[in-house]
Amino acid sequence: MTGAAGRIGRMLRPYLPEISPGWRLTDRERAPGVEPLDLTDAAAVARACRGVAAIVHLGGISAEASFEEVLDANVRGTEHVLRGAAEAGVPRVVIASSNHATGRHDQRSLPDDAPPRPDSFYGWSKAAVESLARLYHDEHGLDVVCLRIGHCLEKPADVRDLSVWLSPADAARLIAASLTATGYHLVWGVSANTRRWWPTTGGEAIGYHPRDDAEVFAPHLT
Repeated sequence: MTGAAGRIGRMLRPYLPEISPGWRLTDRERAPGVEPLDLTDAAAVARACRGVAAIVHLGGISAEASFEEVLDANVRGTEHVLRGAAEAGVPRVVIASSNHATGRHDQRSLPDDAPPRPDSFYGWSKAAVESLARLYHDEHGLDVVCLRIGHCLEKPADVRDLSVWLSPADAARLIAASLTATGYHLVWGVSANTRRWWPTTGGEAIGYHPRDDAEVFAPHLT
């Protein structure tokens, strides 16, 4: 796993033993139990890819930044991961994309594979990553699932989150399902929210069945 010391990585770590044993955790930031890895260092990424069964790629910049910053960390970093996987014979990569890759669309009822329409340089970087993943699937046969994550937090932070929230437990379920999927998929990363904007089609196609509902937090937000 890349980005294991980041916000989503930290929330996921307690669930990882239920998904699979023997995780190798990496991040640019140092943290207990996490190996240092700079995604912009192609040689280091290639070494980290050797001998693993799958890669969950959460690393990179997770908010708006300059074009050069997201190009380097998110796009080039992800290309290094995909190239390292292909060269090392890793069959499957799960990639954290974002709803910001389609942020200029009307989000309601938007299908999992809606064409990119980013709302920021950050969103553009995620759209670019999805395209790179498709290329590596077509050229090298990698099984890749790109997760268009809504907002993954311990609990919803605002009214919008009642529609797009992804609980940590459901994030773990989504990754577990993604690690058994074959082919190339774009899947909304969202819980079973009563006010959910996005369809369940993509998740169901890979066996993802969320259980949590942001509505239980609604009285505190509305």
